[in-house]
Amino acid sequence: MEFTAVFQKFPEGYAGFVEELPGANTQGRTLEEARKNLAEAVQLVLEANRQLAEESLMGQDVIREPFALPSK
Repeated sequence: MEFTAVFQKFPEGYAGFVEELPGANTQGRTLEEARKNLAEAVQLVLEANRQLAEESLMGQDVIREPFALPSK
């Protein structure tokens, strides 16, 4: 699965976000810096979501298993 990164140029640099992942956004002085920062932001959002899920399910009987979306 691929995501869509959107970058917008401003006088100060670039702002970027991932359309499919709310909360994954960043900025950078250059496009390259914004791309690097966005990759880090995506990782942080996924880690935070995983931690929140683990905390909300603590002590409950759940099944955890790998999940991958099939490619088109």
